[in-house]
Amino acid sequence: MIQEIIAFIILVIALAFLIRKFLFKKKSDKNCGSGDCGCS
Repeated sequence: MIQEIIAFIILVIALAFLIRKFLFKKKSDKNCGSGDCGCS
C-alpha cells in the first residue's frame, strides 16, 4: 500500500516535470526565436 502511494507520487512528479519542461521549451522558443535565451 505505501509502496504504491510512493510510486504514484513519483510518477506524478515525473510527469509534471516533463510536461513543464516541454511547455517551457515551447514557450521560450516562441518568445526568444533562437531558443537559447537563458530560459533553461
